[in-house]
Parts: sequence; structure tokens; C-alpha cells
Amino acid sequence: MSAEQQHRDGQAADPGPRSLAQALRERDDASLGALLRSRPDLLHPVPTDVTQLATRAGTRASVLRALEHLDRFALQAAEALAVAPDPASYQELLDLLAGDDGDEEVAGALPATVALLRERALVWGGEDRLRLVRTARELLAPSASHSSPTGLGPSVAEATSGMSPGRIQAILTTAGLPHTHDTVSAVAALSGLFADRERVAELLEGAPEASREVLTRLVWGPPYGQVTAEPAAHLRWLLDRGLLLPTTPGTVVLPREAALSLRGGRAHRVPEPTRPRVAVAAERKPQVVDAAAGGQALAALDTVEELLRSWDEGGPAVLRAGGLSIRDLKRTATVLEVPEPVAAFWVELAYAAGLIASDGGYVEEHHDRHDRPDADAEGYEDEETRDARTRRRSGEAEHYAPTPEYDAWRDLPPAERWAWLLEAWLPGTRAPGLIGGRDGRDRTLSALGPGLDRSPAPEVRRRVLELMAGLEPGQAPDPATLLERLRWERPLRSAGPRREQPEPPRTGGRPAYGGGVAANDPEALRTKLTEWALLEAEMLGVTGRGALATHGRALLGAEGRSEGTGADTAAAGSARAAVVAALLAPLLPEPLDHVLLQADLTAVAPGPLVRPLAEALGVLADVESKGGATVYRFTPGSVRRALDAGRSATELHAFLDRHSRTPVPQPLTYLIDDVARRHGLLRVGAASSYVRCDDESVLDEILADRRATALRLRRLAPTVVAAQADPRTLIEGLRAMGFAPAAESAEGDVMIARPHAHRTPPRTPPAPVPDGPPAPDATLLTAAVRAVRAGDRAATAPRKETPQAPGGLPRTSPADTLATVQAAAMTGESVWIGHVNAEGAASQRLLAPLRVEGGYVTGYDHTADEVRTYALHRITGVAELADEPDGAEPTR
Repeated sequence: MSAEQQHRDGQAADPGPRSLAQALRERDDASLGALLRSRPDLLHPVPTDVTQLATRAGTRASVLRALEHLDRFALQAAEALAVAPDPASYQELLDLLAGDDGDEEVAGALPATVALLRERALVWGGEDRLRLVRTARELLAPSASHSSPTGLGPSVAEATSGMSPGRIQAILTTAGLPHTHDTVSAVAALSGLFADRERVAELLEGAPEASREVLTRLVWGPPYGQVTAEPAAHLRWLLDRGLLLPTTPGTVVLPREAALSLRGGRAHRVPEPTRPRVAVAAERKPQVVDAAAGGQALAALDTVEELLRSWDEGGPAVLRAGGLSIRDLKRTATVLEVPEPVAAFWVELAYAAGLIASDGGYVEEHHDRHDRPDADAEGYEDEETRDARTRRRSGEAEHYAPTPEYDAWRDLPPAERWAWLLEAWLPGTRAPGLIGGRDGRDRTLSALGPGLDRSPAPEVRRRVLELMAGLEPGQAPDPATLLERLRWERPLRSAGPRREQPEPPRTGGRPAYGGGVAANDPEALRTKLTEWALLEAEMLGVTGRGALATHGRALLGAEGRSEGTGADTAAAGSARAAVVAALLAPLLPEPLDHVLLQADLTAVAPGPLVRPLAEALGVLADVESKGGATVYRFTPGSVRRALDAGRSATELHAFLDRHSRTPVPQPLTYLIDDVARRHGLLRVGAASSYVRCDDESVLDEILADRRATALRLRRLAPTVVAAQADPRTLIEGLRAMGFAPAAESAEGDVMIARPHAHRTPPRTPPAPVPDGPPAPDATLLTAAVRAVRAGDRAATAPRKETPQAPGGLPRTSPADTLATVQAAAMTGESVWIGHVNAEGAASQRLLAPLRVEGGYVTGYDHTADEVRTYALHRITGVAELADEPDGAEPTR
């Protein structure tokens, strides 16, 4: 007897598990834990036993999620099983993937792929009886209305299920097959003909050329075509021989068996057993990469600080539907000197980091009830919170503004501030690149508005960095091969055969950030998310010149690899941020405490400035240009701004003399003295408003100026002029005329106009929208496997026949219940109890009573694998366990 025959005989003697539940029950704890780790949705809530676990693993939502997390070859194997006989042998699956000519790569990769499908409970059964989970087969198999992802249609038996016996016999005769006495044998004969490659080739030798062209178009899918009531001769030739079978009126399909023969036995045109390699586009020295990334990180910090500084006294208004208006986004882009999509990215990053929020609303609607910090436990509200609540009630417009977290962030060292931003960027699910596009309802997506969350974003972002970390330091990946690798690892299921996707252009230019994407195009979204991840990493300084920097590798954990797909704990996140900050700190320049004053009324900051100097200089001068060195320009308006903020001319001279490495130029000294001499010469107060001046000639000049007509001035006294404009308008009008008025209080004192920093009440950063439940940790897995095993032992324990209540619960009288549990407590036996909890939920428990007292029974609950106490009045009844056969293991 041959080895193959012995193998078949062994399989016949041992048919393997009869169900998925039995297959799972036969697994060891490590294998069961691997299933729960790969499919975490099965753990919420923890299944009570293996049967419930198997049921949950076969639900449509869970199977869909599991299929979406397969790589391309594993998905191809599942798709091949869906068109194979049920059950199928391993050899049949190999033939479908490798074809008649064989494929060594497919043969080498298939065992591990089948093991992966078994581990994830998508395939079960012995080697010669492989079964795809029924729900997966329904999702992947072809039907009368659509083909499978392989491009194959229904089988001959499925396509002819509604055909008349006479029509089937006519097809047999035309195809050259003998007449049969029943439909079943006729269908089997036709299926056998199409499955025979040589006989199909002989049949097609006499086919018209046009008929063969039709088969060529249909063979790789879609296998459906349209025909008229009077089909052409070449179509009639195919219909008469069953190579095209009608499915619905006017629609025909190429049978699966015929298509496989024409394909050479392959289920897929191009099997892809090996993962694509990420090519290297350029190689640079790691020191150059780190230096470039450090410069980008510093620029990122400057941009975020500039954004928050521009919103420090209150930012743009919040739209009624949420988010920024297009006009406000344009203004922000002008302030930051970046394109609008890039400005939207920085706004979204500051929002995700908890540095900006609405001053009258809440970060997310689902935080309104539980997380809003309007009041403490005693009902106390601070003044700012009360103001925000009053604005909401009165209908006053809400604005975006920095949060209190901004002040804490601003006081951190630069490297720690950068790490703060990165800890918000990496797991964030909001996709700023979508801004400006349209949602499913054809509404424009706005910055900080709803509809920007995309759950695949953090997975794509992290995976891009992991693939870059897999290259040698200094190597920049080719974006096209990087995208192809991601497509292989997470292919998107479709109802039809996969079509080739266009590759990104291999030009030297970088793609522009943003641009939006169609709401119903997941493949385009995946492509865009990859491109955006590369651009965002470059803008943030995670990468430098296209290669991953040293501090970028630290974001992924040890050796540049992720520790897991679940959310990091707070402690792990803090430790990782500290490591990243320590690696980045040497790449950032030390802040300077000096500038270089120039004779042309400019000051050059040769690097980043310490915060007090930068803030003071930002009031005294205007930023003219940014870059490695920032250029500030002194103007009469900027000097007046410093005087309005309460600085005197003497203080400004001392400030410049203290912080300049070059002598203070004489033109700058004259500018400060000249503006200070005229500052406050005119006084503006509320009449509607008035102007007073000790120099009557100055008032004469103002009244004679035509530009003062709109202010409607009237002289009340030689040194006082009244106006019918409010003080602010009057001050702005006089300044436009070239004067330098100062506001005064009711007592006649000069009012110092210091900018007031506006802050929102404390806010919670927006929580990412996860793509399913997080991956469980080792502790949860161990506890879950233990609970499932305990519940399964309890569920499979035999019991004696006893009266049952509705729902299958044991039913006994209270006296019998008490007597039975007391006896079990004395003998140490286990019993079945029916229990109804306070919410009315009924369940069966396998309980080993330990003591019975005070109307309660306490015992070891095998179902929950722990000691529990139950009220006797909530026990519906008790059933003793059946006698176990000889050699059987005791229940406990």
C-alpha cells in the first residue's frame, strides 16, 4: 500500500473535528490565546465558553474584520477556498493557487498561510478536509449576481439550478456528451467535461474566432455578459454548448469549471506569495539625515508657536457646524507663510495635542456629558467657565483659543515640546489632508470640523515608519514600492477581481499636501494616507531628506519596531517621549539671549531666542523674514506698540543695549525718541470721545485736515476737541493721519493697553477613533483563556434529567434546592444551578457549594472560574451531575 493511500485511509478513520467549536476546543491554551490576540473583537465581552467563542468568530462583522487584516496571499488563499469544493483537500487548494504548471513560491508559502488562517479561526478541519468558515465563504464565494474576488462565477450546478431538464439535455447533446436519465447526472457530466482541460481544448477547436474572443474577455472576470433575445451566432455557439449559461434574463455567465480550465487551473491571475520589497531611492549619511530632521523639528516648533501666538488673544470664530471658515484658514496660512493645506495640518496638530480648543464649546460632542470641566464636585465654577457658559446661552459667537495646556507646553524645553506634538500625531485618527474635500453628503470638510476621523490613519502612519525603520540608517525608501508593500499587507477586499492600481509618479518632485479624496474610494484613501504620512513625518522632523532619523526610530520602540498594536499605557508613553526628547535635544540649537542690531533699523536673530527676549522683541519690532536667522524691522508703528504696552523710551533703550551684540545704531535711537516724544501728546477719552492737547496748534492741524471729516470733530475749548466716534475709532483715525494719540482714563491718566492672553477653560484633547478594540495584553489574554476553558468544562459537564423551566434552566422546589446544595456542600460534589440576577438575566452555572447559610450559597463557580455567592431565592432549581463513565476525569 502506498504512503498516499495510507494517508487517505488514516484520514478516513479520523475525519477530524466536526465543527469549528470542536476544532477550537482541541487547541492548547497558547493557540487559543493567539486567536484572541489576532482577533481582539472576540474578547468584548469575554466568551463564556468555547461554543460561544466559535459562534462569535463566525459572525459577519467579526469575519469581515478578520478578512480585512489578512495580507494579500492569505486573502488569496481564502478566496481560493471559497471557490473550491467544501471541504477541500490541501492539494486542491495548492492546485488552485499554483495552477497546472505549479509554482515553487506558492508551494513554499502556502503551509504558513494555511496555519495563519487556522490560527485566526477562518479555516478549520484536517489537511484533506479544509473548511472555510461559512460566513467567509458567503462573503467570498460567487453568486448568480456577482463574481468572487477571483473573477470566477458560479459552478455549473449553481448556474443550472433553475434550468429545465430538457434544456440541460440539449446542451449535453450539442457538447458531444451522451444523454442521461436525470438532471443530476447531466449536470455532473457537463461539470466533468469543463473540468477536463484536454476535452475543453478539443471542444474549442471548432469554435468560431469571435466565440473564443468572448471567452478571453470573460475568463479572468467579471464572468458575466449581456445578451439579447436573439443572440449573435458566435454567442449562440457558446450558449448551445453550456460555455455560457443564463443566470437572469439577458445575463449569461461563464461557468467556474470552464473558466478554471481556460486559466490553467489558477484561481488568481497573479498569485502573490511573497511580500514586495521596499526599494531604496537614495542613501545619505545618518548624520546628515539627523541634522536635517533636527532643523525640520525646530521649524515645526516655531510654526506651532507662531500659530498659538497669533491666537493668543482669541482666535477665529467657530462655525455653526464646527470648524474654521475658509477665510480664517486663509488668514492663518498667511500668518504662518505656508499653503492652506499645510496650515490646516498645523492647526489640526495643535488641536490633537490639546493646545487649542473652542472657548465656549467642548472638544468633542461625546465629551459634553462626562468630561467637561465646567464645575467641580461641589458645583463651583471659575470666572472663565461662567463666561463661556454665558456666551453659549446668549448666543455669542465662540472662538478658538489656546488652552491652559499651552502655557505648560510653552515652558518645556524644545525637545520635550516636540515629543509632546509627536505623541499626539502618531496615534491620531484625524486626517488633515481631507480638508477642502467633500464628505459623503457633499459637504465641504473644514479644519477642526467634524468628519475628519479615519480609523486606518494611525495604522498606516505607524506602518510607514516601521517599514522605513527596516532599512539601513540613512536610506530613503522609494514611495511607490512602499505603497505597494502596504497594499500587499492590507489589501482592500472588493466584490470583483483585483485590478492593477496606478503607481505614484516616479518624479523627483514631492507631491503637494492635501487635495482631499473621494469619500467612497478606500483605495485612494489608503494611497493618500501613505503619501500624507511621508509628508507629515518630513514636516515634523521625524524624517530628514526622506530617511528616518534616529529620534524617529525611537518613536517605534526598541530596534525601530512597534511593541504592539494596542494603545500604549501612560507610563510607556512618557518613557518613550523622554527617550525621543533625549535623542533630539543635541540636534536643536541652544536659545540665544542676544541679537545683532543693524543700521537699517533691523535686528538679526542668528538663531532661536530665549522666550522673554523673543516675546519682548516681537512687540517692539515686526518680523520681516524667517529662516535660520530671523530678521526683525523697527517701525514707528512697532515702537508705538511697545509704548502702548507700558514700556518707556528709557526702558526700550536699556533693553536694546542689554541684548545687542552690536552698538545700538543712531537711527534706531532717534526713532524711539521721536515716537516717544509724540506718544501721549494727544489724549483721547469718552465724550462720545474727545481729544485734548496742551499744544493748540496740533488741534488746529487736526481740524484742518480733510481726513478728520469722518470723525465729526468739534472744538469745545482751545485745548479740547469733541468727536462723535467711539474712542477706539478716534484713536485709529488719528493714527492714520500720522499722529500718536494715547488713551486716558476718567482721572486723566494714560491707559496702558497690554494685550490680554485669552485661554479656554481646561479641555480634554480629542480622543482618536479606534479601528476596533485594542489588542489585549498578556494578562487579559491569560485570564480570558482561563475563563473560556472553565466555562467550557462547566458547559460540557453531564447532568441528570430534571424538570426544566423555560430557557432550559433546572426547575426544583425551594426545599429541594436547599437540600441538594447542602448535601453537595457536605460531599464536595458539583451541581448545576439555574440563576436569575437582579436585572432578570438567566444563566446556568456549574457550582461546587462550600457553605450554605443566611439564605446564600457560596461555592466555586466552574463557569466563571472563581468563588461566588448566590442568593438562594434567585436559584430556579438544581440538577445533579450524571454519573461519569469509568476512566473519565472528574469534573473537579
